Amino acid sequence: MGFSSELCSPQGHGAVQQMQEAELRLLEGMRKWMAQRVKSDREYAGLLHHMSLQDSGGQSRGISTQSPISQTHSQDIEKLKSQYRALARDSAQARRKYQEASKDKDRDKAKDKYVRSLWKLFAHHNRYVLGVRAAQLHHQHHHRLMLPGLLQSLQDLHQEMACILKEILQEYLEISSLVQDEVVAIHQEMAAAVAHIQPEAEYQGFLQQHGSTPDVPPCVTFDESLLEEAELLEPGELQLNELTVESVQHTLTSVTEELAVATETVLSRQEVVTQLQRELWTEEQTTHPRERVQLLGKKQVLQEALQGLQVALCSQAKLQAQQELLQAKLEQLGPGEPLPVLLLQDDRHSTSSSEQEREGGRTPTLEILKSHISGIFRPKFSLPPPLQLVPEVQKPLHEQLWYHGAIPRAEVAELLTHSGDFVVRESQGKQEYVLSVLWDGQPRHFIIQYNLYRLEGDGFPSIPLLVDHLLRSQQPLTKKSGIILNRAVPKDKWALSHEDLVLGEQIGRGNFGEVFSGRLRADNTLVAVKSCRETLPPDLKAKFLQEARILKQYSHPNIVRLIGVCTQKQPIYIVMELVQGGDFLTFLRTEGARLRVKTLLQMVGDAAAGMEYLESKCCIHRDLAARNCLVTEKNVLKISDFGMSREEADGIYAASGGLRQVPVKWTAPEALNYGRYSSESDVWSFGILLWETFSLGASPYPNLSNQQTREFVEKGGRLPCPELCPDAVFRLMEQCWASEPGQRPSFSTIYQELQSIRKRHR
Repeated sequence: MGFSSELCSPQGHGAVQQMQEAELRLLEGMRKWMAQRVKSDREYAGLLHHMSLQDSGGQSRGISTQSPISQTHSQDIEKLKSQYRALARDSAQARRKYQEASKDKDRDKAKDKYVRSLWKLFAHHNRYVLGVRAAQLHHQHHHRLMLPGLLQSLQDLHQEMACILKEILQEYLEISSLVQDEVVAIHQEMAAAVAHIQPEAEYQGFLQQHGSTPDVPPCVTFDESLLEEAELLEPGELQLNELTVESVQHTLTSVTEELAVATETVLSRQEVVTQLQRELWTEEQTTHPRERVQLLGKKQVLQEALQGLQVALCSQAKLQAQQELLQAKLEQLGPGEPLPVLLLQDDRHSTSSSEQEREGGRTPTLEILKSHISGIFRPKFSLPPPLQLVPEVQKPLHEQLWYHGAIPRAEVAELLTHSGDFVVRESQGKQEYVLSVLWDGQPRHFIIQYNLYRLEGDGFPSIPLLVDHLLRSQQPLTKKSGIILNRAVPKDKWALSHEDLVLGEQIGRGNFGEVFSGRLRADNTLVAVKSCRETLPPDLKAKFLQEARILKQYSHPNIVRLIGVCTQKQPIYIVMELVQGGDFLTFLRTEGARLRVKTLLQMVGDAAAGMEYLESKCCIHRDLAARNCLVTEKNVLKISDFGMSREEADGIYAASGGLRQVPVKWTAPEALNYGRYSSESDVWSFGILLWETFSLGASPYPNLSNQQTREFVEKGGRLPCPELCPDAVFRLMEQCWASEPGQRPSFSTIYQELQSIRKRHR
């Protein structure tokens, strides 16, 4: 018997408020009386006053918040119901117009409108089902846990107040002056009255007078009257068909994300409650009973934390129930295709049958004879039935040729060449869908509004439907811009979908993210997958994709091969051939002791051949080193890691910015001093690569810092000849390290010289 079981009705709430007001008046009167009696009791009176205000304020706030919350949930459900009725009427009206339409043009137009209305109705039906389920769970949590818990905390605080008041009065009696018999008698009466105070039984009479049966309002249920004008819909059941499957999948994704956030909130609030309970228990063990008033504020904080935990648990339970509904519906579908809308199928059958009736309803004799003759020569085997082709406009967004995924703005400007050219992409910053179109020589970017996809005017259930409408109607994207779509720019042959890949384990880490092994689903080709962290700013993501743009143009046995790029969604992937031997530097350090000089000459010859090819394409690598070369299982070397590479028509690239990312010990002096990169500066780096090779993976300038290395090189210092290095190779190194870039050999000369040295070497 307590507040939580006896005072759940509105009458009980009113009685609690009246009791609180009476107790506040009692406390206030006692404060005045004690202040008049003993001057030293002013401190107690101040504590009582502060305590009473704190208690009433916190609890009244807790009760008063319940009404707006319940009212808000009620308004949400009513809003969903009114929208449901309106959409059901619109759908029924569109179906009647569709059935009444006779001309092909009118019928197609009516059909499009009917399909859109059906999609809106089904989507809103699903939202209503999920909303009803959430409201039911909120109702249960409110009346079974949250409201009883609030009232129980109120009772606990009131009993604690009574206990504290008892201790205060007892202490007051102990320090009071006893100078007259009358005062002694009064003192004894007061002591007896104080001794009879029992906080646990203080409110039994109040409960007997005002207690009542909990007044629980009826729980929310699905309003079946909404289905009077709607067909194919079941009360409380989600609708999953060809029109709603995408929205159901999106809803499941968003609900799952919200559930993860709600679960984190529950865990954090549970930690707060546990910490408060532990602190309160510790302080109760060490605090004198007459000092319990000091713990009252902390107890109220604990009760508020418990209420917050109940609210979080309620939200978690609602999202969990919605997720289970959505998952169960999608699991029923399985890997198969979603069901078609039966109304449209039936209408197709009725249309074809009516046309046959208009044609006469009987088969001519000549047709029977032709059928008989063709049956004689019919082949003995049966052909498979034709597959149902999916119209382009109904294909998912990532299968549309004009959807380029998360490509940067700079690349969009290169793709759009004529006025009206357009692409759809994903914004790298806010991860929104953007329609980019060239108009009056300038690329314009329009954010596509989410949910019902639109720019201005009518919304559509998918972006392909929106783009198809804009192309066919030739309507301006917005009235203000007057821009009209003309030609979709298709994505190139390198575009891959994330679903085309099967990722394996992590095999490395780069400047932009992790590197994974993987396979292509189509033919099981082994690949290396470079990922770009989603948290990187757009300019770094553009630099990440620059490597792929360069490699698209190259095909050489000593250049690592690009297979494709995944930009349909985050994270962005660059897919390259998997070179299973690993990087050249690790190879030298682990396998170098057993390698012959002739093998090393063959491998640096491979590197020279790859660099000769890049030189012919006016490509400057800028980061040539053993760590950025890969080795196949047959010891073939391939140039890799084009993240810093540049293509310049004159073969010279002028860099700006600091040296934070520059590999100083591999970089030519003119590049360090003036930012001037060229094939000649790559030749300097190739000389360092030669030194790494014949020193079996040693670090160049091992005892010098980057700044000391720069000063050493500018004074004419160079690396010494490695122990295993042939004299002819060291002379080639020294030519690569010439101070004047023009005095260094070209990669063509280097390749020919290495081939000659290899032939001469035994």
